[in-house]
Amino acid sequence: MKPKNLVLTTFSLLAASGLAFAAESAPEGDLKPFLGEPKMEKQKVYPRDRFPNVAVAKDGTVLAVWNGVKVRRSEDGGATWGPEIPIGPGFMGGGVTVNDANGDIFAFVSEGHPPSTEKIYRSQDHGKTWSVMDAVIKPDSKGNKPEMHMNDHGITLKRGPHKGRIIRPSRFYATKNHHSQWPNHYTNAIYSDDGGKTWLTSEPFPANGTGEATIAELSDGRVYYNTRRHWVPEGEDNSTRWTAMSDDGGKTWKDLLMCKELPDGPRDRGYGLMGGLGRLPVKDKDILIFSNVESAAGRHHGTVWASFDGGKTWPLKRLVTEGSFAYSSLDVGRPGTKSEGWIYLFSEAENAGGEMWRFNLSWLLAGTKTGNGEVPKWVGETTQK
Repeated sequence: MKPKNLVLTTFSLLAASGLAFAAESAPEGDLKPFLGEPKMEKQKVYPRDRFPNVAVAKDGTVLAVWNGVKVRRSEDGGATWGPEIPIGPGFMGGGVTVNDANGDIFAFVSEGHPPSTEKIYRSQDHGKTWSVMDAVIKPDSKGNKPEMHMNDHGITLKRGPHKGRIIRPSRFYATKNHHSQWPNHYTNAIYSDDGGKTWLTSEPFPANGTGEATIAELSDGRVYYNTRRHWVPEGEDNSTRWTAMSDDGGKTWKDLLMCKELPDGPRDRGYGLMGGLGRLPVKDKDILIFSNVESAAGRHHGTVWASFDGGKTWPLKRLVTEGSFAYSSLDVGRPGTKSEGWIYLFSEAENAGGEMWRFNLSWLLAGTKTGNGEVPKWVGETTQK
């Protein structure tokens, strides 16, 4: 009997180990957790300053990272928030990135406003403590050093030959942040295949004058890139967002498009505004949520848009606030955690600090149709089940 028990015990341990691994890897789920009764809540998480980044840790802890550089954590899906935790002194680098393989979180801190030197801080306990890590960021193919400020959160690729790669948006500032240099600015991305020790820099985004970008991996493994643009050649329109795609894990970018439906800051300025982007973790679906302002003039009327086809069309939008709304960052909850079913929008309000909004897809579905595409039938069918 002992050999049989041993076999059964071994099999049970292997099965349990497999289940534990499946739970740890936070697989994509279905749409239902993001539906139900419409929900929208707001909390003030910082009283002053600016530069928001929101990211959801592997265990579902929600991180609100702010200039300084510091973080507040929520272990209950965003219902309550812990005290401010210092990450490191300096200037906010944005692009907070979670390594889904082991839960490590990377925060990027500059000594001052770019161009500047960078430090990478790492947390191995879901944002409770942070320390500087020994890491290298390589220049791009032009020999230019990428800057981190100010971009939305990074991601871990889950599909294809580059599965496990961690990647975040970055940018090249030329010699300084001045209108005379804007034609030389461009966005790109940095990525690591060794757990954050070495970061390579992608080829430039195929349009100059860009900065402050967002990325998302689509269900087919391509990486979708959506960026602010604060300069265009004379005669071109820069009041809307610009997008591109990568089919090699974020190394190169192609298929440059101007996304006419998504505004890039107030329509009158042509200067752009950092926005947020997140993909709902729904198997075989490409539901993207984007944040910016819907304003003819001035940074107000914060709004979110929904795409159900990976950014090809944006058929729905909904006003978040008529009040002050500037830079924003957006991430989504993880299956099997207390964050599941929530969409997190972290924004800065002029002279009012940082505000965290959390809502579900049902709330957004009650918004306004844009005329840019249609909400697919499967969304309604899921809602009715």
